Amino acid sequence: THGRDSPSIVIFSITLLFLVATVRTFTFDVDAGLQLGKWENTTAISLNLRSGRLIIPTVSFTEINVNRSALREFDGLLLRKVFPKIFSSSLVQHELVGNYSQLFRIPGSEPDLEPYMLLAHIDVVPADEADGWDAPPFSAQELNGFIYGRGTIDNKQSVMGILQASEYLLERGYTPRRSFYIGLGHDEEVNGLYGAANIVKLLKSQGVKLQYVLDEGLAVLDGIINGLDGPAALIGISEKGQATVKLSVSSAPGHSSMLPRESSIGILASAVNRLEENLMPRLFGYGPERSTFEHLAHKFGLPLRFITSNLWFFSPLLSRVLERINNTNAFVRTTTAVTMFNSGVKINIIPSYAEVFVNFRIHSAQTLQEVLELVKSDERVKVELVNGFDPLPISSYDEQAFGFQIIKKMVQSMFPQLTVAPGKTSDAFLLNTDTCESLFKLINCFNTNVDVCSVFFIINIRI
Repeated sequence: THGRDSPSIVIFSITLLFLVATVRTFTFDVDAGLQLGKWENTTAISLNLRSGRLIIPTVSFTEINVNRSALREFDGLLLRKVFPKIFSSSLVQHELVGNYSQLFRIPGSEPDLEPYMLLAHIDVVPADEADGWDAPPFSAQELNGFIYGRGTIDNKQSVMGILQASEYLLERGYTPRRSFYIGLGHDEEVNGLYGAANIVKLLKSQGVKLQYVLDEGLAVLDGIINGLDGPAALIGISEKGQATVKLSVSSAPGHSSMLPRESSIGILASAVNRLEENLMPRLFGYGPERSTFEHLAHKFGLPLRFITSNLWFFSPLLSRVLERINNTNAFVRTTTAVTMFNSGVKINIIPSYAEVFVNFRIHSAQTLQEVLELVKSDERVKVELVNGFDPLPISSYDEQAFGFQIIKKMVQSMFPQLTVAPGKTSDAFLLNTDTCESLFKLINCFNTNVDVCSVFFIINIRI
């Protein structure tokens, strides 16, 4: 009898499982832990950006090589002229930090409330029109309804937006309840060692404890995830870790007419091939990425809605799907990018030395040390850590998380049609338990149907 009942029990269990999953699909909480707190109503302020910020080439080349004359020009000839109130108001405390970074403090009417900080950076990465720009990268040229220029997205639009909003409020005599800081770094693109790092030191020396920091992150985008109905804002609640690792091989030199069995280039090339063939482990569900998809579930069509509403069952399946897509593979694991390879001086000489640099963006469920252990595989290859840091702690994003809820309210007041979800991005300085409780990351601008990679990082950056 027991044997005859077994198929019935299995069928019943599968049917019950399917019914539970189906019910979850169509009743899954739209906010799923992101219930909006009853914060005070605010009014969105629309202010035009000044394109003059894009003409000044505030380029950071290396940690010690930044365009100092451009930074001085950006400060003296642009910021202080465009925003005179914030530099002259007796209410605002202003300091230059590290010669070129800016720190403002706007005191609130209730000094017992913990302040927050709005963070942006003035510097940009190098750009050359010969790389394929449709308009010169430092021209601020308008083309087909867009303003082109290095810094339109990363990150001068935040600099100008923050200062314009502050200028507007100061002109109208507004005093906030909660004090806040504005931090504008000048060398973020080269690790912020003299800008953000010195801002943190200054805040710590003054005993400042920040409620939260809002820094640059993803923009409000439409089409960032295939199958998602409508635009979405992923508020970064964690920062991936980073590591730059140098792999090098030293061997006896030779001549192409009498070559050795193995060369330094060949040994190193094999090591690089192993790195690219053996990806870092899948870690989907061990960081905030599962919450990201659960909060977006109701905006997917079938069958994705069914899958994302039931990640308690389908996480392994979704993980395998995401890793096959270049744009979403980073959700799943630590990414490995071979960026520089150096060796050889003459076409007929076998070099004695070869080196390669590899950049890792470390998943929040992994540590820097764990990544380094996985890199080591050949005793002939020397592994050196150039620089790196662990992933940042995950900031709270539930209904009691004041910072997250305020940012969500702000975004939805400007773009009522979008979906807000927690996410993660790829400045470690400011998330310090002595200085700051939570770090959130978002660029509050709207882009539709754009190539995220080209617009954010490479060429034809535009807004």
